[in-house]
Amino acid sequence: MKYYIIAGEASGDLHGSNLIKAIRLQDPDAIIQCWGGDKMQEAGATLVKHYRDLAFMGFAEVIANLGTIIKNLKYCKGDILTFQPDVLILIDYPGFNLRIAEWAKKQGFKIAYYISPQVWAWKEGRVRKMKQYIDQLITILPFEKKYFQEKWDWEVEYVGHPLTEAIRDFQKEEKQIIPSNKPIIALLPGSRKQEIRKKLPVMLEVSRDLKDYQFIVARAPGLDVAFYENFFEGYDNVTAVSAKTYSLLSQATAALVTSGTATLETALLGIPQVVCYKGSEISYQIAKRLVKINYISLVNLILNKEAVKELIQHEMNATKLKEELIKILPGGEKHKQVIEDYQELKSLLQDQETASTKTASLVISLGKNS
Repeated sequence: MKYYIIAGEASGDLHGSNLIKAIRLQDPDAIIQCWGGDKMQEAGATLVKHYRDLAFMGFAEVIANLGTIIKNLKYCKGDILTFQPDVLILIDYPGFNLRIAEWAKKQGFKIAYYISPQVWAWKEGRVRKMKQYIDQLITILPFEKKYFQEKWDWEVEYVGHPLTEAIRDFQKEEKQIIPSNKPIIALLPGSRKQEIRKKLPVMLEVSRDLKDYQFIVARAPGLDVAFYENFFEGYDNVTAVSAKTYSLLSQATAALVTSGTATLETALLGIPQVVCYKGSEISYQIAKRLVKINYISLVNLILNKEAVKELIQHEMNATKLKEELIKILPGGEKHKQVIEDYQELKSLLQDQETASTKTASLVISLGKNS
């Protein structure tokens, strides 16, 4: 069968690559075309467009790049029509993918949506249209199945979180040792230039007062090494690595992490963390009025409590970061509790059959019924 997959971010590229591998195990003759990244391409899909050309973060940033987004939508629709997939698989990235879903349903394509938009947080009204245009909604958070069933009378599939398999795969591999004469604090400032410019300078300031630690930045895939160099000037205990985020985290004593998928990765690897968010003031003020959730990190959302500290916008400053970081270092007042909360998180997410295997079965079945 023919599969067309759209992922618009680094996390979608990771989950898409594992899904492609799982599809090929169940359908060896699969022909797969995708929007994604290097991982999806390496897994055997034909890459149409890389996610680094798609990722715009925040309300103001989306408006500023509206022309590019419209061109991408038009190109994508034309490519889907030319390819004629048996099933269209949309991975997260709702601003783009929900528009494609609405259009594709009218063209008669079967649509699976893997990793539901977080409608329980904001823009809840989108669910009415989602029910019309999505043939199979596949969720990855434990509370989502109940939410859609009870609030929207919509039977969706919960497959477990795909990060658990990514972490398991990493833990089976031979580890890449990152040399350091000091204990490591990992810095994960995000994957987009605009968010890195906002957060990395603040994270780096913390290193000035903690000279007994080596601060190591995880560079984002697709960004040049040169982009980071200007940030490091004047810091003698700061270095960086590329394509070694899991290795870095597994060796770290603690981490400062941008809100998003990385918070869950850090937790599943058992590393105490402080979660950071800082965006443009316009985007922050709009989000503050629209978002209806108590937490921004996946760790806290799943556990429904503040297991990890979240420093948002104005609270994300060097003084607060240092204060909260010290609390989670070995011997700190929060260190032991964070580790215990991580165990609870893992017990909620672990499953014998992987999310990718379950999702592959669902999309293959959907395609066969087209």
